[in-house]
Amino acid sequence: MRVDEPAPASRVLIYSHDTFGLGHLRRSRAIANAIVGGDRGARAMIVSGSPVIDRFAFAAGVRTVRLPPVTKFPDGNYASLDPAVPLARTVAQRSAAIARTCAAFRPDLILVDKEPAGFQGELMPVLDSAAARGIRLVLGLRDVLDDADRLVPEWERKGAIETMARFYDEIWVYGLSRIHAPLAALPMDPETAARIDARLTYTGYLRRELPDRRAGREEPAMADGPFILVTPGGGGDGAALIDWVIAAYEADPGIPLPALIAFGPFLDAATRDGFATRIRGLAGRIAAITFDSEIEFLMRKAAGVVAMGGYNTFCEILSFDRRAILVPRTEPRREQAIRALAAERLGLVRVLLEEDGRAPERMAAALRALPDQTEPSRVLVPGLLDGLEAVARRVRALARAGDGQQALRAIS
Repeated sequence: MRVDEPAPASRVLIYSHDTFGLGHLRRSRAIANAIVGGDRGARAMIVSGSPVIDRFAFAAGVRTVRLPPVTKFPDGNYASLDPAVPLARTVAQRSAAIARTCAAFRPDLILVDKEPAGFQGELMPVLDSAAARGIRLVLGLRDVLDDADRLVPEWERKGAIETMARFYDEIWVYGLSRIHAPLAALPMDPETAARIDARLTYTGYLRRELPDRRAGREEPAMADGPFILVTPGGGGDGAALIDWVIAAYEADPGIPLPALIAFGPFLDAATRDGFATRIRGLAGRIAAITFDSEIEFLMRKAAGVVAMGGYNTFCEILSFDRRAILVPRTEPRREQAIRALAAERLGLVRVLLEEDGRAPERMAAALRALPDQTEPSRVLVPGLLDGLEAVARRVRALARAGDGQQALRAIS
């Protein structure tokens, strides 16, 4: 490539296994939108197992492919979403779909979310082929994976360290090492550890902006005034949080702000109906919606947020500078608790652990105090929200490097 030629446009395939919840899809969406937004002509393809991917809007230049979905049980095991289909068959179908998409899209970079080998190893054929063809491979990790007692045996069983060291040109952690170092507990020989460390970049958290407002968007009347937003993310494991908040309003009529609960698309229907019955008895002090694919608008308006502490919600709390109470889950992973407690030590949020007691009065006291909490922006943490800019820079740099390598191969 001559100096006076424009940099080549990137073609990035993003793999997001999405076996549970909304977290992987929403993170991949933010990254894809940033890639095409910062590089005219760039294209991104998200390959995802999320069953609700079609309910989200993406920037121009981002396309999606939906893989056959699987579901995750509370004990950590998996099955096909269609119970009549064996899991092995679904994995084979997903692997074939990923390979077809990669061949048709012809990416110059593949960004893999969290799982080095993909779900149940489904990505291995694509990794082998991509490495042979000189396609750049990047592993993207959220700030926290799990505590060492759970992470180490899981990654050893999957051979994840070997896959990471063998295939990936770079490893991006979407966070800061002062909050958590997700790979620090993994046992590695000195040579492997040095190779991994040389490829490792902490990008900072992924800043969120308000999306383009879709035509006909409607919001609950409660959003017209001060309110507390309660969001358990996808909702599949958020019933305990919702129950605790409703119980607090039932026990304490003096909580100053009303609450708007976004149940999430994966909350069990019978459980949701039970919550709705209790909410109707609270005389307008709580309102509820099932799902909002543009929840950023509600987050931006809210006087405070109550959430479980998943990665994306944490990024939104920081981005929109919302006072927040985090009630992290601890099963089947401690990821949320590790993140929440680290953030609390920095003064960014307040944390309530269910293991310390679920008395309604305890949540009510936190809700009463929420409007007087310090906003996250009052705490100076350098590079805290630089993630999307860092990712976009690295994508452009890798695209230029890849174009140069292709030119050298053509000359030789």
